[in-house]
Amino acid sequence: MSNRYFAVLGALALFACSEPATTPATGDNTETQSTVSGLQVDVSYHTMENGLRVVLSEDHSVPTATVAVYYGVGFRNEPRNRTGFAHLFEHLMFQGSENLPKGDFDSLIYGAGGVNNGSTRFDFTNYFEVVPSNALEAIVWAEGDRMRAPIIDQEVLENQQGVVTNEVLVNVINQPYGGWIWIDLPMLANENWHNAHNFYGDLTDLENANLEDVQSFFDTYYAPNNAVIAVVGSFDSGETLAWIEREFGNIPASEPAPPIDISEPRQEEEKFGEIHDRLAPQPALGFGYHMPERGSPEYYAMAVLDQILVQGDDSLLTQRIVNEEGYASGVFGGINLLGNMYNYNGPMLWSVGMIHDDGYSHEEIMATVDTVIEGLRTEPISSEQLDRAITKLRSEFYDIVDSSSRFGLADLLASFALFDDDPSRINRIEQGFDQVTPELVLATAQEYLRPTNRSVLRVIPDPDGTMSENPSGDGE
Repeated sequence: MSNRYFAVLGALALFACSEPATTPATGDNTETQSTVSGLQVDVSYHTMENGLRVVLSEDHSVPTATVAVYYGVGFRNEPRNRTGFAHLFEHLMFQGSENLPKGDFDSLIYGAGGVNNGSTRFDFTNYFEVVPSNALEAIVWAEGDRMRAPIIDQEVLENQQGVVTNEVLVNVINQPYGGWIWIDLPMLANENWHNAHNFYGDLTDLENANLEDVQSFFDTYYAPNNAVIAVVGSFDSGETLAWIEREFGNIPASEPAPPIDISEPRQEEEKFGEIHDRLAPQPALGFGYHMPERGSPEYYAMAVLDQILVQGDDSLLTQRIVNEEGYASGVFGGINLLGNMYNYNGPMLWSVGMIHDDGYSHEEIMATVDTVIEGLRTEPISSEQLDRAITKLRSEFYDIVDSSSRFGLADLLASFALFDDDPSRINRIEQGFDQVTPELVLATAQEYLRPTNRSVLRVIPDPDGTMSENPSGDGE
């Protein structure tokens, strides 16, 4: 969510292989563990005495290393009346540490020819670096210093409160459509406050954050027993593990973070909301359906439905909404619009959005949407449709894992370690797709694409600001 992104190094690193391989059982009870085909990633997994989980994956095709440190705190964990606090804290962690004052962390990385970034998501906050392999030891030391002793004082807090407030103004409040699809739609669809509040942050909440809040947040969530470090690339696993033990091993564990209930009740009635937007030149329409549990058979079937309905120019909704009816110039959507379908751990929406011509009503457009979706709820898809969707899913999965920075691979390994205590789950993803059948897709569409599981949110242009601002509610 911060704007610290720089072009990444490295050439394309290919991990996919075509020969079957056998992955040992690791305690994951949502997927069968047996002979699987497709991608097989080298995974070495360790848990240190202080609870830090370490994932190492060697690949010597490119002489770079990617380091990713993930903390088990995201939007869902932030306290009430402190909306946006997880994102604020992400910024605070870039303000220097005991042995690397502000600016020195970046200088260390850029001086070595590397890049770095960080982000806040639903269920984690991450920090990562991509560097030449000969700089890996220094980066492990730097991340250890940041976990052990970040510099966070009143001056730093006030400075970053201003920075984050400006981000909210620039990226949401003063942008047409703002956070319509990724903030406002979940607020309408969800009942549980942890899933339904303003993730980017209410300006009053951001202004009221104080040092006591910051210290409590750090002590609770930024401890080794609530973190994962993943290292991917060209390095020696034994040597790198020793460096991690040296730099992180003496950081004490904290008391486990208090558990929170993030469950959502089954939605039984369709919901509707409106946003009146002074900056929007055209109306917009978004809708979302609650997803099946991550890792379940229905979850993989929903991924197939996503491909069939909204991904690509050949998708059913694009063909109908754009090419045939001309309601809009494009349709977008997917599972977890703030990441991908793999790196979250809780209730999630399958969301679809479009900015449409003001000559068409939302009732007219949604009637067309219903016609398309009901076709998938009444008849099984063909084997050809299933095969095409699975091929596209495999391709997207490989694109994530095979990114030139290797961050996509580090992201999935860290996420699966954090959520499932099982980074080798990455080697069983394709098995989940292999088990999808037309019958499972039909049953999943009947349950999860029912209108009573849907929330519909309209954006109405309001250039004069004469309409009420947001009658859709805040999800509390």
